[in-house]
Order: sequence, then C-alpha cells, then structure tokens
Amino acid sequence: MTTADADNRRLVAVTLDEASLGRGNPDQEHERAIAIWDIVEENFFTVTGHGGGPYLLHLSLVDRKLVLEIKLSDGSPVVAHFLSLTPFRRVIKDYELICESYYAAIRTATPSQIEAIDMGRRGLHDEASELLRERLAGKVDVDFDTARRLFTLLFALHWKG
Repeated sequence: MTTADADNRRLVAVTLDEASLGRGNPDQEHERAIAIWDIVEENFFTVTGHGGGPYLLHLSLVDRKLVLEIKLSDGSPVVAHFLSLTPFRRVIKDYELICESYYAAIRTATPSQIEAIDMGRRGLHDEASELLRERLAGKVDVDFDTARRLFTLLFALHWKG
C-alpha cells in the first residue's frame, strides 16, 4: 500500500460531542485523551463504498444510539451511521464493573491482583472491540486496534449516556 493509499484510509481527527459526554474521573479522562491521541497517531479507517479520506470522526449519543458522523478532512460530509447500543449493554455493564475494580485495585492491591484484574479488563475490551467491528461491518472498516480505541470512546460517552 502506498503512503497516499494509507493516508486515504485513516482518521486525522476524532471529537466527542460535549453534550453527550459525561465528566469522568481523572483515570477515565486520561484514558479518553490517550485513546484519541492513539487513534490519530495510528489507525485504519475507511468508509465502505467511499473513495477514501482522510476522515474526521465525530462521536455522539442520540436516542441511545451511537452516532458516527464522518467527514472528509476538509469538513465535507461523507455519512452518519447510527448504531444501536443494545448489543453492547452487557459488555458495557461488565466493563464498567471491572474498570471500577481495576481503579480501586491499583491503589491498594498487590501487583499480581492488579494484573489478574487487568487481564479480565483487557479480555472484555477485546470482546467489545470485536462486537464493534461486527456492528460496523458493511459501513466502516477498521482494524482491531482502532476498534479498541473507539470502544474506549464509546464507553466514555456511556458514562453520561
């Protein structure tokens, strides 16, 4: 793949809707900022049936649906996809519980206890990432790492939503 092809299959900016976004604790805010930075640094993102980007992505919640508003880097609209969050309910609930355990553990638990909780957290995160890729199939193609970071942002929106 040429550099131009790679540039056409990527996100150059990701924003979250402030009205949809809940204030997280410092750990959550940090994870959100890192996820956005990591996505912009390295990602694979392309819109099915579209000639290519680079793309801008704006995420929001509307009527309990995740909205992915996709534009070209010049701001011209490409498409908006609305994904039901119903398939994510269980994994979001489980992920929220394990994150709470993890944040509590990093303050008081032994390294082996923290590692065990983190392994469970990563496993749930991976499961949610695959689910997100499945739900986006036929609309948007993303690699696994991009899906993981997008789930982090979906979860950030969930904190308020």
